[in-house]
Amino acid sequence: MDRKDIKQLLSIVKGQLNGIDKMLDDGVYCIDISNQLLASIALLKKANVILLDQHLKHCVLNANSREEREEKLEEISKVISKVM
Repeated sequence: MDRKDIKQLLSIVKGQLNGIDKMLDDGVYCIDISNQLLASIALLKKANVILLDQHLKHCVLNANSREEREEKLEEISKVISKVM
């Protein structure tokens, strides 16, 4: 998976958010809207996992020095702490 896949997921999320906006305008049942919000959140999380995986496989592994690798790992550690 690559950035193209992330862009595809984001495109789907944009469509879902537009749909959710319309659902709100149309007075759709709250639980149905909530389920759509959760689906959008799940896709955003998936996009983030793909991006972080790419970071590990490319940015960290291709770092030019131990210092740079440690810096990249520290960056991803900070992101993971935000997720937790």
